[in-house]
Amino acid sequence: MMEAALAQEYPPVPLLDLTAQYRSIRGEIDEALARVVESQRFVLGPEVEALEAEMAEYLGVEHAIGCASGTDALLLPLKALDAEPGSDVIVPTFTFFATAGAVWNAGYRPVFCDVDPDTFNVTAATLEAVWTERTVAVVPVHLFGQMAPMGEIRELAKRRGAFVLEDAAQAVGARSADGTAGAVGGAGAFSFFPSKNLGGFGDGGLVATNDPELAERVTKLRVHGGRQMYHHEMVGTNSRLDALQAAVLRVKLRHLDAWTAVRRENACRYDGLLAGVEQVRVPPVAEGAFHVYNQYTVRVERRDELRAWLTERDIGSGVYYPVPLHLQDCFAELGGARGDLAVSEALCEEVLSLPIYPEVGEDRQERVAEAVRAFYD
Repeated sequence: MMEAALAQEYPPVPLLDLTAQYRSIRGEIDEALARVVESQRFVLGPEVEALEAEMAEYLGVEHAIGCASGTDALLLPLKALDAEPGSDVIVPTFTFFATAGAVWNAGYRPVFCDVDPDTFNVTAATLEAVWTERTVAVVPVHLFGQMAPMGEIRELAKRRGAFVLEDAAQAVGARSADGTAGAVGGAGAFSFFPSKNLGGFGDGGLVATNDPELAERVTKLRVHGGRQMYHHEMVGTNSRLDALQAAVLRVKLRHLDAWTAVRRENACRYDGLLAGVEQVRVPPVAEGAFHVYNQYTVRVERRDELRAWLTERDIGSGVYYPVPLHLQDCFAELGGARGDLAVSEALCEEVLSLPIYPEVGEDRQERVAEAVRAFYD
């Protein structure tokens, strides 16, 4: 009875509420969609070209190539490498599956490394710890919206002769002293999945690079390997961004910096509200880093019990990620075992993401923090 009364007194706090975002820009979105419908040009075309130009300017790169998903934004540059099949590509074990799945599907062997316990990102040291003679590329992930230390990673890769592909799927707009996420390495991969800080109305992705030759190869690969219809210079695939997604993204791009500012304010508020709770470690921000908080992810004790407690009170939360990639069944043949990458394995049992979206509001943040404090009290 008490829980029912609480639910009536306090509305739910979802982990993410995209309807609130849509309501704030509905007129702009409807106008953009109508423009595409009137044109009847739904695949690639001027709307996608305009988004590519706007994203290139926003990121500070020479080339931006739209594609069908964030997964493809990882896969296409890897296929464009044209390295020896079976070569090693180092990826963090603590990340979304697509980071390693793209490596596998490009014909390479994913080699898993550990991450920094504070930032959750790879470092030059964690990459070098698993480096092999067959390593041709590394894929640092800017996890949860904070950049990995790209200066030291780029220097390591240059010294070792390896390609750097930034997985910036969660980090559009993030930056550090090393540069802007997705614009520092040989290429950057972005996801426009709806839940991202810059999300479409479906799947979508983008490859950013300053390398004209790589851009040319990626552009061909996304349309069956050719620039001219029925003429194929390589074996590509169908990974075209559609114009409706581009139109939505162009609207949202205009609001991205403002939304990011609110996310950062919300993160600062959580930091204060959760200060002093010994069982909760708020996410540290590396010196000089501009964190965009795709997620606000804390390390906590008794994570699963806390999450159940929050769920009972209609408070959303997320676990990114419960199983490290080196322990996934599909990669069993690579020989990963429990205990190999201890930091990541611990994170998988301790991390919890709290609602951070711009529209969550101060009152609901306070309710989330009060529930967390009550659990540990």
